[in-house]
Amino acid sequence: MALGYKDLLARADAKVMSVEPDKAAVTHSDEAYVFVDIRDPRELERDGMVPNAKHAPRGMLEFWIDPESPYHKPVFNQDKTYVFYCASAWRSALRARVAMEMGLAPVLHLEGGFT
Repeated sequence: MALGYKDLLARADAKVMSVEPDKAAVTHSDEAYVFVDIRDPRELERDGMVPNAKHAPRGMLEFWIDPESPYHKPVFNQDKTYVFYCASAWRSALRARVAMEMGLAPVLHLEGGFT
């Protein structure tokens, strides 16, 4: 395999800033931040989610971010800081990098994930 998941994670971690859970908890109530949960719906049902977070399935994220997409969601067209999270911070690091590459900014991901 030319490029494995560890390589992709290293690239994402080099580009995307992470935020520690205790610092994220402080910013959670700040309206300047949008928490984006990219986990599978089954994970949400089983484990719950951060209050007031927006769910954006990993497979739809690019379509929801792009204002030219018929699937665009206005939540991704705001002047706010986006904090992506998943269960262990792997998927969120990858998705946060893609969001940044698409022009969404500023973007962070939750260190250690939801667990």
